[in-house]
Amino acid sequence: MKFLTISSFLPSVLNFRGKLLEAIHQQGYEIHIIAPDLDSFSDEHQKLVSLGYKVYDVPMQRTGTNPLSDLKTLLAIYKLMQNIKPDYVLSYTIKPVIYGTLAAWLAKVPHRYALITGLGYAFQNVELHSKRSVFQKLVHGLYQQALSRSHKAFFQNPDDLKLFQDLKLLGSNTPAVVVNGSGVNVTDFNVHPLPTDEQQHAKISFLLIARLLIDKGVREYAQAAEIIKNKYPYVEFNLVGWIDENPSAITQQELDQWIANKTVKYWGKLTDVRPAIAESSVYVLPSYREGTPRTVLEAMAMGRAIITTDAPGCRETVIDGDNGFLVEVKSVESLVEAMQKFINQPELIEKMGNRSREIALHKYDVHQVNKHMMQEMDLI
Repeated sequence: MKFLTISSFLPSVLNFRGKLLEAIHQQGYEIHIIAPDLDSFSDEHQKLVSLGYKVYDVPMQRTGTNPLSDLKTLLAIYKLMQNIKPDYVLSYTIKPVIYGTLAAWLAKVPHRYALITGLGYAFQNVELHSKRSVFQKLVHGLYQQALSRSHKAFFQNPDDLKLFQDLKLLGSNTPAVVVNGSGVNVTDFNVHPLPTDEQQHAKISFLLIARLLIDKGVREYAQAAEIIKNKYPYVEFNLVGWIDENPSAITQQELDQWIANKTVKYWGKLTDVRPAIAESSVYVLPSYREGTPRTVLEAMAMGRAIITTDAPGCRETVIDGDNGFLVEVKSVESLVEAMQKFINQPELIEKMGNRSREIALHKYDVHQVNKHMMQEMDLI
């Protein structure tokens, strides 16, 4: 039996789906992976091959809406499927879900699944009765076509599922399941002591890990950092991430300014984020919307209190006042207020961090999440 997953970004396969593929492989399934730009990610490619998986290159632009390019992607995936003859297909992220599912339908793959990991810029400012751009209507129409040919759709939070249902992108004939994100390996991300200064006093330091996009709340984080540091110069603000090829990316000039002003300590892009989490006492994600943010789960597993927005995907990770605080979307004032609670009541940092770890263990353990998905795909 052959299980195929389709991704638009090869590094995400091991990072986000690695434990799922491992569990499926242990059930005796052959693992096949389709992704673009294999030459650019030779290390990740070799790691997957060393695990016994078969990996195939496909032309696919992660961003951009060139119809000819996207048609080429669809045909290339279809031809690969004709050769692979998979029994199961799981696609995730926008283009794999759309073109991977349509190709799987054309290739008559018996079990077709879509995983909606987040909505991205095609759903920015979209509500049920709002006016959608031509681009949004096109993408939503393609989602509708693809999901109608899927046997089941997985969502990472109930808000995304409801929006797809309200916009009629998901028909009543396609079963939908909400899973607890991609989960987190609670063994790899184990509790780490809170950071201390040179005198071994508790250090107050905040951290944001994200692609440096406007809708991740990166600007709000930097503005809040500026306000806090004017009042409490000893408080640290760490930033991990990179400027992505994305319409909503911040500018290099903005980032350079924050670094020059010492507003943030910039770590760059990390393949292992654990050292940055270990150096921070509170994790912050002021995102406008997520599927379920993996970085929050990793910080929770390492015993960190959380500040995140009362937004889809984010609000599921925090019980307000228990393992952290929920703040208003796009509100610097609300963010500053939450940060000040930790500065003025530092005992909350350890208390809420302990609760984060408990929630990670009981709700977001990757093995529990993967077992749920495998049962829903009839793999076990």
